[in-house]
Amino acid sequence: MRLLILALLFPLLGHAEPATVIRATELKSAPATDASTVAQLAENAAVEALERQGGWTRVKAAEGEGWVKLLALRYGGPGSAKKGDTGIAQIFNVARTGSSGTQVTTGVRGLDEEKLANAQPNPAELEKLNHFAVQPAAAAGFAAKGKLSAHEVEYPK
Repeated sequence: MRLLILALLFPLLGHAEPATVIRATELKSAPATDASTVAQLAENAAVEALERQGGWTRVKAAEGEGWVKLLALRYGGPGSAKKGDTGIAQIFNVARTGSSGTQVTTGVRGLDEEKLANAQPNPAELEKLNHFAVQPAAAAGFAAKGKLSAHEVEYPK
């Protein structure tokens, strides 16, 4: 029984996710900007996303296999939508919130689990950062010129 379940789940391990290139980009031999270029991928080219490493995704395309920047891809294939999605829900999202409800955030610049685990405080950099803070008198003067009023905001927990 266990072997049967394992045999059924094994193909899912190598599953590639369909994606589309959202702007013309280079297919690189390694996940680095200075790596050699394998091919040029055209805008709207269909690819299969195989693996992610930092800000890069390994893809398989008609032109070959290699690495592209994560932000150059849209997952789900060209023009993909949920089954039965007519876009009406998105219209209500825009009417209610002023946005379509679709958000993308990527924060990968040089951080990985190892760097986060080994992070150390840097008091000198904190002191540099503190010099960028606005002085209370300058902020009050700016607020007075703009006829702004103060509001107490609870500190986030």
